[in-house]
Amino acid sequence: MKSFRYTLLLSVVLLFSFTCKKEEKQNKVTINKTRTEISAEINRDSIIVYAKKYLGTPYVYASSNPKKGFDCSGFVSYVYSNFGLTLPRSSSGYKNLGTALKPEDFKVGDILVFYGYKDRTAIGHLGIICEANGMHSKFIHASSGKAQQVTITALDTEHYTKRFYKCIDVLSK
Repeated sequence: MKSFRYTLLLSVVLLFSFTCKKEEKQNKVTINKTRTEISAEINRDSIIVYAKKYLGTPYVYASSNPKKGFDCSGFVSYVYSNFGLTLPRSSSGYKNLGTALKPEDFKVGDILVFYGYKDRTAIGHLGIICEANGMHSKFIHASSGKAQQVTITALDTEHYTKRFYKCIDVLSK
């Protein structure tokens, strides 16, 4: 009986050591992937799950620090950086980024780009679609308005419909 236990224990140890080495090799391969390969592997829903961890985080102008707070572009760039994507840190950097999507093509994880509250020539706000339904989609964003925090808002509210500039897909290549 002792030899059986010893053999079983030895088998488990050997199996575990081979499994660890296999996982190590897989991790090394992942490090060398290109942005396009990383983008192809990102599950859009996982972006939203991650973004929702920050619901209620205060709005702080010019911040991308989850311990202090976020502004809209700080929030978007922080969320996507967790998935290996580098996006502009300023909302103005989104004006010429990507190709505008038709509302019927909006998907979870796409980025909504809005004009400024008072200046309709400059980009002033960003959000990430968390429920895709064309111009009735919902998005998660760091709001400097009444909420003053990371929140979820409907795109079809008058405030955002009037300011809507475009929606872009930064994940598909």
